[in-house]
Amino acid sequence: MEDLDRRGFLKGSLGAAAGIAALSPRQSVAASDKVVIGMMGCGGRGVSLLKYFLEREDIYIKYLCDVDSRRFGSALEEIDNADAPRPELVKDFRRILDDPEIAAVVNATPDHWHATGTVMACQAGKDVYVEKPLALDIHEGRAMVSAARKHKRVVQVGTQTRSAEYVRQAREYLESGKLGEVYLIRVLNMMKHPRRPQGPEQPVPEGLDWDSWCGPAPLAPYSPGRWWFERWDYSCGGIFGDAIHQLDLARMIAGLNSPSSVHQTGAVRYLRDGREIPDTQVATYDFGELSLAFEAGLWMPYMKKIPNSIRDSDQFPEWRFCSTHVEFLGTEAMMFFGRQGGGWQVFTEDNIEPIVSTYGRQADHEHIETFIDCIRTREKPIAAVEEGHRSTLLAHLANISYRVGNKMLLFDSEHERFTNCDDANRLLKREYRKPWVLS
Repeated sequence: MEDLDRRGFLKGSLGAAAGIAALSPRQSVAASDKVVIGMMGCGGRGVSLLKYFLEREDIYIKYLCDVDSRRFGSALEEIDNADAPRPELVKDFRRILDDPEIAAVVNATPDHWHATGTVMACQAGKDVYVEKPLALDIHEGRAMVSAARKHKRVVQVGTQTRSAEYVRQAREYLESGKLGEVYLIRVLNMMKHPRRPQGPEQPVPEGLDWDSWCGPAPLAPYSPGRWWFERWDYSCGGIFGDAIHQLDLARMIAGLNSPSSVHQTGAVRYLRDGREIPDTQVATYDFGELSLAFEAGLWMPYMKKIPNSIRDSDQFPEWRFCSTHVEFLGTEAMMFFGRQGGGWQVFTEDNIEPIVSTYGRQADHEHIETFIDCIRTREKPIAAVEEGHRSTLLAHLANISYRVGNKMLLFDSEHERFTNCDDANRLLKREYRKPWVLS
């Protein structure tokens, strides 16, 4: 992968990040030193991550960055509550990349900024913690993998349940053969979302750099709200923005790589608010040795995420109404698995009660600890960018199948191209708005 083409867009800017003095590929942070971090994105998820990082004594938050200065208030409250030094507030993330003290960037921006921010950080010699979904298209995901490899960077994806002990135990149980042969995995993502219509154009509020918010995506007329979450130019959609967690866990527990085909059916059936991305999706993936069935909808009030009261307790969700669970169906038994601390249980034909029950715990702290440890040791994290790419790939495959008319698509995983649909191949990569370019 070539570096980002900087012709033009760094002209008159804060300087080319490629010339920054930063950690060399083999250099690590000494265990006695604080890891200096810049936070990119101060929205809801960004502030949540900030809280976790502030709990660590080996972290120094030097920068908060957001194109909307109105978001700094909540983040600064967390800084003050932690009695931490007040960081520098910047609107251009290139200021962070210009600083040789920065070891890592936490990228908690909207989906359409994940790839550009991550690749540029890798080029600048920074490690990256990037939120899910990893990328907006398959080309972006591959570019992020290539940048991490080329610049020898630690890139950890925010699929935090991977770091939970109960996930490792579930994988060991599956590998033991006690479920028999597993030929089918069901992944669910069902809940109720509100309608998100795009309102009329409004003046851009003071403090918001709307051009920078849109970044490499098209420059849309400004209107407040989360309408962008259901538009192809800015998001993978409300379904896959959440379901990436379950798909990633299904892959990890079953040891899956990439499928050879996908066939999706779906449409906008209920949330008719002008969205482009469907609110109902059913996709099947062929992994050769087994099939993975994905079922999702955003209009189901009776399906609920695992309550916080269960996530870190010795309890299990009611699996029938658990909106974010995975089922592993074997010839001898089946496993229900819940993300975010939901634990797992195994049932057989002769048992109304489960024969195995393993409680779960959330793993945000463990996930961040893994990231910091890997910054120091230069080892690959449990949610390395390659794994995030393979899991997000499943979302892209289903969405592309939908966009070409719900067609069955055959996929060459080695070259990451479709072998039976030119229209689908045209959706592997999106156009970038100048001056932003991802090669």
